[in-house]
Amino acid sequence: MTDIRKAAVTALFAVALGVAAAPLAHAAEGPAPVAPGELAAARSAAQSPSVLDQLGHFFARKGVPPTQPLAIGAADEARAASQAAPQLTGATVPVYTLDAGFVAGTAGAPVAGPDFVASKVVASDGQVAEVWTVKDGRGWRVVNIASGGDETDYAARAASTGGGTAFREPQLGAWYVLRGEKVLPLDDAARRSVGAAGVSVAAYQKLVHQRYGDKLPGSAYDRAGKGGGFDTAAAPAGSADRAPLLTAGAALTVTALAGAGLAVRRRARG
Repeated sequence: MTDIRKAAVTALFAVALGVAAAPLAHAAEGPAPVAPGELAAARSAAQSPSVLDQLGHFFARKGVPPTQPLAIGAADEARAASQAAPQLTGATVPVYTLDAGFVAGTAGAPVAGPDFVASKVVASDGQVAEVWTVKDGRGWRVVNIASGGDETDYAARAASTGGGTAFREPQLGAWYVLRGEKVLPLDDAARRSVGAAGVSVAAYQKLVHQRYGDKLPGSAYDRAGKGGGFDTAAAPAGSADRAPLLTAGAALTVTALAGAGLAVRRRARG
């Protein structure tokens, strides 16, 4: 299952040029945890009446954005939205993405950092979507609705197969689990990347530096107008004062859902 999210969330890592290409000086830190209270607050935002109403319309439209035509009329859409009866299911989880500081070789940089929090939602007809929330100065708010459930599914798969932190390398559409000093694959893209047995954290750092180290902002690649070679949902990373929770201002570049302030993304599959 391939997860193509690049069009939904694009923000370039801000890492200075000239960072050494050598392996990390010592083991990378584990990803920053998200407190249970914060996850509860994010879940509460995801299941507010207004968001559930938007989810009903999302399911009624089968994920088709409001800016695109629909075969059914407004009355039929409203009826289908009511019948969708969306409900949150499973755990609300932080979503981690490969960290720029780790790619650059910054000593002590975490392998991955938190981008946003995802909650899975199901409709009465079995459709599945996720609500993405981020935290800003006013608290948690919903910024995206996406079809499918990769973020929560891979977190659950990691937990059920020995624990660790699920994270993504969005350039490949690959999902891994960080377990101790090993990076292990969770999907086919990751297995093609690191093999079925996975690799050490140090070996993975070398690998991603080879892939993306010359594509960071300010590089010749970037100056040539080819920016986007290292795009993720992450906020600018690699600094010592990175917050444990991503703030909405830097988190996602999204298209507002008309009248709702949300974004909707139909997940592409391949």
